[in-house]
Amino acid sequence: MDKITRIVYPLVGIVGLIAVWHFYVVWFNVPMAVLPKPLAVWDAIVKNWPLLLDEGKVTLMESVYGFLLAFAFGVPLAVAISSSRVLNLMFYPLLIATQSLPKVALAPLLLIWLGTGIESKLAIAWLVAFFPIVVDTATGLRGTPAEFLDLATSVRANGWQTFWKIRFPAALPFVISGSKVAITLAVIGAVIGEFIGSNEGLGNLLLVANSQVNTALAFAALFGLAVLGMALYAAVAGVELALKPWFGDMRHG
Repeated sequence: MDKITRIVYPLVGIVGLIAVWHFYVVWFNVPMAVLPKPLAVWDAIVKNWPLLLDEGKVTLMESVYGFLLAFAFGVPLAVAISSSRVLNLMFYPLLIATQSLPKVALAPLLLIWLGTGIESKLAIAWLVAFFPIVVDTATGLRGTPAEFLDLATSVRANGWQTFWKIRFPAALPFVISGSKVAITLAVIGAVIGEFIGSNEGLGNLLLVANSQVNTALAFAALFGLAVLGMALYAAVAGVELALKPWFGDMRHG
C-alpha cells in the first residue's frame, strides 16, 4: 500500500500541475513564445527525442565524472579534517570561502584555464558537488556514537580497524546523504559550464532554443535535465539501499 501511495501521489501532483499550466495558458491566452501548452512541449520532446538523447548523454557524462571527482577528493579530505584539528582549522574556513563564491563567476576563469573542452565542465561540476560531500562525510565521522568507540577500545582495535569497522560505516548514512545532494548539484555545474562555453549538451541546447525563441524546445531541454537529475538521484538512492545491510545497525542514535 505504501509503495502504491508513493507512486500515485506524485503522479496526481504532476497531473494537477500540468492541468493548471494548460488552463492558465488557455484562459489568459498566453503566447506560445512566452509559455507553450503542455501538449506543445510533449510534441517537441517526441520530435526532438534523438537530439535530446544525444545532448543528454554529454551532460550525463559531465555530471557523473564531475561527481566522481568530487567524491574521490571529498571523502579523503573529510577523513583528514575530521581526524586532525590542525587540518580542520587550516582547510575548513577555506572550504566555506570557496563554497560562498558564485560558481557562475568562476566559470569564465575556468574556461580560460582549461579551455572549452570537457575539462572546464568537469571542473565546475566538481566544484559544485565537492562541498556537500566533504561537509556531510566529516559530520558523520565526527558523530560516531561513543558506545561504538568504547566497544572498539575494549577489543583493542587499532586506528585503522576502528575507522574501517566503526567510524566509516557509522558515517555512511551521512556520506550517502551528501552524495544525493552532490549528484544533483553536479548536473547544475555541468549546465553552468555548457552555458559559458560549449556547443553540446542540454545546457547548450537550452541556449540555442532560447536564441531561436523556440520555447517548446527549451522546455523539452528542461524536461531532459529533470529526468537526468532524477535518474542520477535514483542511482545514488539505489547504492544506499545496497549498502544498508552494512550500515543499517550503525546509525547514529
